[in-house]
Amino acid sequence: MSLVVDVNGVTWNRDGKTLLHGIDWQVNSGEHWAILGLNGSGKTTLLNMITGYIWPTEGHVSVLGHRYGTVDLRELRKSIGWVSSSLQERLHMNDKTQDVVLSGKHATIGLYDKADAGDADRVAQLMKQLGVTHLYNRHYHSCSQGEKQKVLIARALMASPKLLILDEPCNGLDVFSREQLLASIQELVASPDAPNLIYVTHHIEEIIPAFTKALLIRAGQVYRSGPTQEVLTGAYLSEFFQSPVEVEWRYDRAWLRVIS
Repeated sequence: MSLVVDVNGVTWNRDGKTLLHGIDWQVNSGEHWAILGLNGSGKTTLLNMITGYIWPTEGHVSVLGHRYGTVDLRELRKSIGWVSSSLQERLHMNDKTQDVVLSGKHATIGLYDKADAGDADRVAQLMKQLGVTHLYNRHYHSCSQGEKQKVLIARALMASPKLLILDEPCNGLDVFSREQLLASIQELVASPDAPNLIYVTHHIEEIIPAFTKALLIRAGQVYRSGPTQEVLTGAYLSEFFQSPVEVEWRYDRAWLRVIS
């Protein structure tokens, strides 16, 4: 299989601190990965490395067959969808939902180009796929947090990316909105033209069956990676979280209980 992401020996230093330590990680074509780690573990730093917003102090990164430093990142980023809370904060809140989705075609904040009929059809198809057709013509700011996240995923898919990164998309959602969003992601993965997904979280119950591979990252280092059911065990996670936990598998998802 061809490599979608190749992180090779990556270390990153900032202000005299080493935030990533010799990271080695590969994502093959057709794989969907979950990245699990507590706050401050280096998850977002690793994402910024993968999207080319920061550069390794040591090692190298290749995405979609292109080694960073030899490729125009502005063009490559058009093939990478990214959904994060920081993006949500940058959007124009008075934009209509369909315009937010459409802006993903050129990865812009706001619309600067007139849409053609094909674009409008694509927007309608994506909003239907994510279950947000009822939000058409609604102002983005009037949507619930869960609805906003679905609109952002539709936006990220507008340019038909080959890689989609979801950075803690369930933050701030109640349990019902979370499950609705996770169901939409599961359906997305099942579609024949689904991109490779990387899902970042610090809650193991969010790791749905779609994510068959998992990467555990702690203190800027890879603790373990591999098939999800082999990685998310009570023994591994007790050491990973440095606290005794039990893991129960239900509906092909891992549920964690802290042992007091």
